[in-house]
Amino acid sequence: MNSVGVSFHKQRCFSSTSTLSSSLPWISPLQFLNANSQKLDPPPETSNIFTESQRKPKFISHETAINLIKRERDPQRALEIFNKVSKQKGFSHNSATYGTILHKLALSKKFQAIDSILRQMTYEACRFHEGIFLNLMKHFSKFSLHDRVLEMFHAIQPIVREKPSLKAISTCLNLLIESNQVDLARDFLLNSRKSFRLRPNTCIFNILVKHHCKNGDLESAFEVVKEMKKSRVSFPNLITYSTLMGGLCESGRLKEAMELFEEMISKDQILPDVLTYNILINGFCCRGKVEQARKIMEFMKNNGCSPNLFNYSALMNGLCKEERWDEAKEIFVEMKSVGLKPDTIGYTTLINCLCRAARVDEAMELLKEMKEKECQADVVTLNILLGGLCRQGRFEDALQMLEKLPYEGVYLNKASYRIVLNSLCQKDEMEKATKLLGLMLDRGFFPHYATSNELLIRLCKAGMVDDAVTTLFGLAETGFKPEPHCWEFLTELNFKERKFLSVFELLDELVIIESGHRSFS
Repeated sequence: MNSVGVSFHKQRCFSSTSTLSSSLPWISPLQFLNANSQKLDPPPETSNIFTESQRKPKFISHETAINLIKRERDPQRALEIFNKVSKQKGFSHNSATYGTILHKLALSKKFQAIDSILRQMTYEACRFHEGIFLNLMKHFSKFSLHDRVLEMFHAIQPIVREKPSLKAISTCLNLLIESNQVDLARDFLLNSRKSFRLRPNTCIFNILVKHHCKNGDLESAFEVVKEMKKSRVSFPNLITYSTLMGGLCESGRLKEAMELFEEMISKDQILPDVLTYNILINGFCCRGKVEQARKIMEFMKNNGCSPNLFNYSALMNGLCKEERWDEAKEIFVEMKSVGLKPDTIGYTTLINCLCRAARVDEAMELLKEMKEKECQADVVTLNILLGGLCRQGRFEDALQMLEKLPYEGVYLNKASYRIVLNSLCQKDEMEKATKLLGLMLDRGFFPHYATSNELLIRLCKAGMVDDAVTTLFGLAETGFKPEPHCWEFLTELNFKERKFLSVFELLDELVIIESGHRSFS
């Protein structure tokens, strides 16, 4: 009450201040009444606003809750949303909302929160889908938490209230095998046979076949296939045969791979797809059997299976390895003629062929074509071109690419700069090398240690001692410590040219670098 009184008293004093009242013109009561008798503007319509604020919060549906949780970047805030919507009258979380929050928490490695949510799920009346647990198993496998993968599998039955499906079993087995947890996988498989009376299907057997092929144990892989053929529910399929053929090609057993291919078609009546053909084409090309690879592709076309980009790229790569550049280009042209749009890998394969054949201008034309076709060249493509230009001594073109490409939004890595710098050093283009080094350091890229030492020595041998000293100081700022013979060479040349100040500066730099290394170690 006191504060109100004080406030009110102050207002009265302010309104009756003599200086203010004396300065205002006198208005008669009549004029005052007439002025106020005019129709006033209606008050703002605040009633609707007030009503809106008094309304109850809008009910958040399951779909809206899922979208809110997905959009929230902070996992703690996402969890708060999850908890808040559950307090709404008439709202109960379902399998979809639980799955969404668990996925969000798993992405952020919030494992304790996941455990709390899982405990909460055991008391829920809604029906859960095992897909929630398959997703969690994949997350835990990615973080190398293999025991947790098994925990998620065993949580399916008590929470979903159904036995795990064959899909769940095969997913868990595959994750363990892919992570090379062979002992865990074996125990898991044996336990599944006892607990769930598991009869392995084709998918489960294929996981085992893949494991043996990956480890080069083809005999064990074929033993698994024999077991598969004994059962009606697990007969070998296209994936089984393709995996076996891939293992045989990797081991150089190409003849056996072709025999298995023929057996698959003639005996088991299983038709190959583009992936199966690609395994064979790539296998033969890698072993220098390009003609056989071409015959496989012809067989493929004649039997109604159209080659894809990977098939053509594999064949082009094989032809490049044998330095059959023109034939590789013909394959590329054929690929475009059948309506296939070359991707970055396809273009890069041919660009590599042309650069190795010293046909860099044609390779550069392909780079322009990529841009026109809106096919983004990656750093591998560009590094191949930079190497091709340098091998032909076209350093100005290479340097121009390094200078301009980053401004066009193209990513270059340290290898891009090192390719050109190494070539410049080898060709004694020292002025260009020092300029490029400056560009590299400005952009945060450092040369290779051996190249840095070589650059300093070559600068000295070229009579560019001052440049060598400047270069050394620039490299030293990055933590570079030259080799002892490089130091000796630099100081000796400076003494010969009677540049004593440079010698003392070099010695000071050596002391600074040495003390820095000691304190760091």
